[in-house]
Amino acid sequence: MDQAEQLRILKAGRQQPKPLARVITVTSGKGGVGKSNTSINLAVQFRKMGKRVIILDADFGLANIEIMFGAVPKHNLCDLIYQGKKITDIITWGPMEVGFISGGSGIAGMSNLNRDYLAYIIQNLAQLDSLTDIIIVDTGAGISDAVLEFLVASGEILLVTTPEPTSITDSYSLLKALYRHERFDAENTKVKLVANKVAKETDGKVLYDKLNAVVERYLKVPILYLGCVPEDAQLLKSVMQQTPVSLNNPGAKATLAYERIAGRLLDKEEAERQPRRGMAAFFSHIIAGRR
Repeated sequence: MDQAEQLRILKAGRQQPKPLARVITVTSGKGGVGKSNTSINLAVQFRKMGKRVIILDADFGLANIEIMFGAVPKHNLCDLIYQGKKITDIITWGPMEVGFISGGSGIAGMSNLNRDYLAYIIQNLAQLDSLTDIIIVDTGAGISDAVLEFLVASGEILLVTTPEPTSITDSYSLLKALYRHERFDAENTKVKLVANKVAKETDGKVLYDKLNAVVERYLKVPILYLGCVPEDAQLLKSVMQQTPVSLNNPGAKATLAYERIAGRLLDKEEAERQPRRGMAAFFSHIIAGRR
């Protein structure tokens, strides 16, 4: 892609309504650590705090969000790109009026579209900035190219990790791949750790200290500690019932933990420090890297 075409795409990304939505990308080094549960329950907690929330399910191999919500979407991102659907047509509304968009394989094919159609798609995606306050991007697990492209496009990354040695090792591998990516912007990207499935609160801080020590020593870019979520049988029960634990059991240990983490993310000082790129700029960054 030549420089003129890059400028056209990025210009389309800037033609978006104000204010910009806050884009939070949730990821993990391996599967099974509770990444999608984190996305869904934080979304519910944000709604309880009066924020409009939409989740983009960018885990193309699995449909975890719709399964956990117990709702089947009629349309996905492919229908916006190839079938002429409007952005409002592809949003499915779940509990607490949390919206979610199924990515399907739509994003993977966007790099093959011509620049005029790309500009049209990006302008449609920009409408999300006026429809919601927070967009949570739920990525796949691991260090695939698709996952890394989402992460380098995001200014705010939540890394979900458990105390299992393999989870910690895979989290470090993910951060290593991310920090060494040619388009990673260390100055304008914040990585925040959520320690999941811990026995007690102090275990979460110990996990963070171990991982951050290695990251600071070898990668030279520290990560931030956001908090921990305890192992909780009520969370598993809610998953089986296809209802977020934050709705199913407001008093559960996991629910209270998600509430604390959401509160920290919405803390006034924290929110003001976090730059907002908006959805159009987010996708413009991904497409520019694919072409």
